[in-house]
Amino acid sequence: MTFFFNLLAGAVSLYSFALMFRIILTWFNRMHHGRVLDVLSRITDPYLNWWRSRLNLRLGVLDLSPIVGLTALTVLQSIFATLGRHGRISVGIVLSIVLQAIWSIVSFLLIIALAIIVLRFVAYITGRNVYHSRFWRFIDTVSQPLLYKINRLIFGKRLVNYRTGIFASAAALGTVLVAGGFAVRLLSGLLLRMPL
Repeated sequence: MTFFFNLLAGAVSLYSFALMFRIILTWFNRMHHGRVLDVLSRITDPYLNWWRSRLNLRLGVLDLSPIVGLTALTVLQSIFATLGRHGRISVGIVLSIVLQAIWSIVSFLLIIALAIIVLRFVAYITGRNVYHSRFWRFIDTVSQPLLYKINRLIFGKRLVNYRTGIFASAAALGTVLVAGGFAVRLLSGLLLRMPL
């Protein structure tokens, strides 16, 4: 039975790799990649489209639903690998795997948000005109609502200057990232010790 679960874990891992390759290919303008892309699209697009149709995770031009789809496969692959290694699995292990997978999505999004805020700060202190470049316009478009929401949580309706808002937002995101990572490791350790 362990061989069967190891085989399933390997198959899920291979499919995840195909999905990542397909996602990376979508970043490039409709370049013709030939028959390989056609076959890859037929294999991966139904799964990706299933997540897109159920989740509304668009952030401007970014579609974040594939991240959730890949995370679901990672959870499944981890469960199969654990069953393949040990021949059994507990509720605590499954909960730990799910918790770590959810945290990986959250921490990924926090890191992206932090990077966008840092880039916006760089544009601010260097005096870049964010409207002359598509890249800086994108950073500005994404950072403004993000900064607004974070600053509302921190300062409420009180007005603060732009630089203070950027620093406070970056500090808040960094704190959540560090504290959340610590809390997830602690809780995951407790879940792993749960009896069957």
